[in-house]
Amino acid sequence: MATSIAVASGKGGVGKTSIAVNLALTLSRQGSRVVLFDADFGLANSHILLGVNPKKTAQDILISKTPIKESLSPGPLGLKFLSGGSGLTELLNLEVKARYELIRSFDSLAETTDILVVDVPAGASDSSITFSAAVDRLVVILVGEPTSFMDAYTFIKAASLEAGVEKFSVVVNMVEDEKQGLQHFSKFQAIVNRFLDVKLSYCGHVPFSHRIRQSVVQRKPIMITKQDTVESRAFMGVAKSVQTSPKSSPRGVVFFN
Repeated sequence: MATSIAVASGKGGVGKTSIAVNLALTLSRQGSRVVLFDADFGLANSHILLGVNPKKTAQDILISKTPIKESLSPGPLGLKFLSGGSGLTELLNLEVKARYELIRSFDSLAETTDILVVDVPAGASDSSITFSAAVDRLVVILVGEPTSFMDAYTFIKAASLEAGVEKFSVVVNMVEDEKQGLQHFSKFQAIVNRFLDVKLSYCGHVPFSHRIRQSVVQRKPIMITKQDTVESRAFMGVAKSVQTSPKSSPRGVVFFN
């Protein structure tokens, strides 16, 4: 049965897309049939990190009515990829009906997909909340900065109050080690628990790494190679933790309904 994971963040610049791409590649490398959907319409950049130049985007599905199976691009390690399109102003302010139509279009992939990874737009926009609320597991990316804490809190509050999301998986990015990752998570969890009735699960950390930054510049994600590195072990740990974290109970229109 196909499952879905959204990767979100309260603000840009915290490594959300890099983690979404490498999480999808990790799952694909482990043998799952994975589709990565970049839902940051008009501003999508997952294809840049993947080194893929998609011939079709979500615009083809919504405007040209191209079937979603024909809109997917092949990626590394057997990954399939749907781009939200970059520089396409027509997609910047999608109406609710169009967002729901796009979510429903994934139903046709249910038999050929094990895991869908959705890279949602940063922040707590209507689009971000819509896609974040339509998945089985919602991953929030956090870094150890006050602005990241504040914006991640705002996102979680919006997802909870506006869409009824009650369970969140947290990955802490750009840390020295697991100890620091847990420290940041514990501080953030204390803040959230003081004001919101939600459940946070710690799903690991990703180290602050020159290799990861270089992989972005070179358009060759860390998880493409088979090298045993600190970074690859971190992503494998994140993948395992996310897959075993508590599922949300999505309401309304959901992926693979």
